[in-house]
Amino acid sequence: MSDPVVPLVPIVNAVITWAQHHLDVVFSPLKHSLEAVDTLLRSELSLLPPLLLIALACGSLLIRRQWKTGIAVAVAAAVILNLGLWRAALDTLSLVAIAAGIALVVGIPLGITMVESRVAHAIIEPILDYMQSTPAFVYLIPSILFFGIGAVPGVIATAAFSLPPVARSVALGLAQVPFAAIEAAVACGATRLQVLWKVKVPLSRPYIFAGINQCIMMALSMVVVCALIGARGLGVEVVTALTQMNLAKGIESGIAVVLLAFVLDRLCRPARSELGERSVMVQLKRPQ
Repeated sequence: MSDPVVPLVPIVNAVITWAQHHLDVVFSPLKHSLEAVDTLLRSELSLLPPLLLIALACGSLLIRRQWKTGIAVAVAAAVILNLGLWRAALDTLSLVAIAAGIALVVGIPLGITMVESRVAHAIIEPILDYMQSTPAFVYLIPSILFFGIGAVPGVIATAAFSLPPVARSVALGLAQVPFAAIEAAVACGATRLQVLWKVKVPLSRPYIFAGINQCIMMALSMVVVCALIGARGLGVEVVTALTQMNLAKGIESGIAVVLLAFVLDRLCRPARSELGERSVMVQLKRPQ
């Protein structure tokens, strides 16, 4: 069998070696910063009594008049507490919050850039296609190479895995804005930046919220996988049950993951309200 025309393995090894030696000045501070944030967030969450956290989560939904959802969230959180997996759930929540935060900070501007620039769309679209078609386990490889074992590579892999949905949702929402609304804003003297923030973003709010929701859900699923490289949380319980062939513990841990996903999904869903049309019309009448 003949050798491949392009020696991909030596090229990849050379790039990895170069990055490990020359980009450590970037990776090392990033690793320490993420470790500090994760430690601080986990310590702060652990200081709060479980019943207080459950009451806060339930209360935030009751304020929005989502009574049934609030009761369901309280029951789901109480079941996690009863299973003895509350601390693991908090560790998972910390990793999800950090990873989803990074994905949103990067993904939302990417989505906006894709709509505002055809060149950027032509460049970013294939990259997102590649990221979405890449299996979850593949994200673990570069994370381990550059950040070692622990929570930080799990956060990086999770952020990369959950970034494409939010970028695509933002781009789709902005692209669906009616052209008549844009024309009306321009006729009232709005600049391109004002059209973006006062017309396009409010009208695409449902798509943006959907992207945020999907980002958080994908981050939660990836955090469980990242237990294989040392990330803490409910994923450790699942992996331990799998290695020990403890089916009961595995089912228990899986139920906790599903319940945590339910809680996060309901808390991140916006209340039923106007989709931004009224605020857009007010802003069009009073251009700045």
